[in-house]
Amino acid sequence: MADQVSERIRIEGSPSRCFEVATDFERYPVWARDVKEATVVERDAEGRGTKVEYRAAAMGRTIRYVLAYDYADAPGAFSWQLVEGDMLRRLDGRYQFDPDGDSTRVTYDLAVEVSVPLPGLIKRRAAGLIMGSALKELKREVEKG
Repeated sequence: MADQVSERIRIEGSPSRCFEVATDFERYPVWARDVKEATVVERDAEGRGTKVEYRAAAMGRTIRYVLAYDYADAPGAFSWQLVEGDMLRRLDGRYQFDPDGDSTRVTYDLAVEVSVPLPGLIKRRAAGLIMGSALKELKREVEKG
């Protein structure tokens, strides 16, 4: 069963800037600590990545996974679903960007299911760490200008 987590953060930047940084997948290895490589495999007519392959550090090893992105709610939000991956059965999520004065309230929803047996506490902690670091790193990248 997937563990589902949701978290919010306030970022000093416009919703469009947050969306721009969050969808520039090829730059993830520059600012997202656990992402070692991100390759856009397919793009839509607007040039946005619709299928992206990642290599990331997780649980003391490098894992590979491919996500398919949906921009139906863009630029206010976008979502993704796991297509394939090592050690993962599910890695589905959504970013939402709501204006909040001169800043943006970012909501991050994530459902994670690993394919290796792990105690529930460790799975929930891993999901929380993924989410917490993703939001903090997104905030740092957007706010640095």
